[in-house]
Amino acid sequence: MSQSSAPTAPLSPGLSPAVEVPAIPLGRLAPWALFSGLLCSLVLFFVSTDQGAVSVFSGTALHELVHDGRHLLGYPCH
Repeated sequence: MSQSSAPTAPLSPGLSPAVEVPAIPLGRLAPWALFSGLLCSLVLFFVSTDQGAVSVFSGTALHELVHDGRHLLGYPCH
């Protein structure tokens, strides 16, 4: 049981062999996309609006932690 294959031409210098990228079914990707979206929304909430009347945590520790990030992203915080 020998397997014969057609001879392949050598690659030119600087070229790499073709790589097959596996397809990911949408059903397996959807939960990770949902989780990532929720996590990004939570981070955006803490960076942008968590102060004052809608504050989740009392005190100014969280505000001071993300203070420079707010200015960098253009959110007013004063």
